[in-house]
Amino acid sequence: MSENASQQLDFDDPRLANQLFGPQGLNLRNLEQKSGLRISHRGSSLSLAGEDRAQALVANLLHQIYGLLKNGGRLLPADIEYAYNMLDQDASVDLSRLFNDPVFISSPKRSITPKTLTQRDYVKALRENEMVFGVGPAGTGKTYLAVAAALSMLLAKKVKRIILTRPAVEAGERLGFLPGDLAEKVNPYLRPLYDALHDMLDFEKVTEMLDSGVIEVAPLAFMRGRTLNDAFIILDEAQNTTPEQMKMFLTRMGFGSRMAVTGDITQIDLPVGGDMERSGMVHALRVLKGVQGLGIIHFKKEDVIRHPLVARIIDAYER
Repeated sequence: MSENASQQLDFDDPRLANQLFGPQGLNLRNLEQKSGLRISHRGSSLSLAGEDRAQALVANLLHQIYGLLKNGGRLLPADIEYAYNMLDQDASVDLSRLFNDPVFISSPKRSITPKTLTQRDYVKALRENEMVFGVGPAGTGKTYLAVAAALSMLLAKKVKRIILTRPAVEAGERLGFLPGDLAEKVNPYLRPLYDALHDMLDFEKVTEMLDSGVIEVAPLAFMRGRTLNDAFIILDEAQNTTPEQMKMFLTRMGFGSRMAVTGDITQIDLPVGGDMERSGMVHALRVLKGVQGLGIIHFKKEDVIRHPLVARIIDAYER
């Protein structure tokens, strides 16, 4: 195909083609912006004009997404962008296999699937390794996907309970005295973990699991002296542990258990000597490198999953 040649794509179901193109052709306009192509459509056919590689990428994407729709899949507004970014990195990605293999389904309308190649590798690591470190910036889905994987294994009876924990370290501001009993005092630190649970399960179901102890949410200090068997244990904000706390946590693992350790080593909020060398996560990544049965996944800025408006706001601030 020459540089100036155009390519025509035909779709046999006008209804599905309309879903693929988006309302008023919104998906096609977004693809034009990302790829630099000129995309025009008439009925259920469209024409791609522009650089050869971009044409091949967009044609691959549209054919794969159309196949998903024909098999009863749903197309969310952001899926086109996620799919484009993945195929741009690796043209051999099978979107059908990726989108049809949800980590967790809480209702017929709710499924959680990886949105980037790193997320795909992370989910694979969570399934295959007894212990996984997820390292990277906020918004990359480290904790969210770990909670989803934990719920999936709980419902499949691969584990008997889920334990969610994080160090009680304030992030850049002093909260002062917190009223209430112990649970109420630590709740502000553990709120992101509750948010992930409530996003995947009904409020009543989360409350029932918490009350019965099937799901336990506790500060890291409560882990000392315990041996946790048949559990999926998630340590969030692990960059704010000390090396001593990290060693204490990692050695809590019992038989039949899984661990996920998540954190962002660029956001260390340790109150005294809060540098990279005092972070238990930084120390553990160096000490445990190459240990069998342990997976380490590094997320990048490109893996941040944001609402499109948030992405535009961040771009504006950066400019």
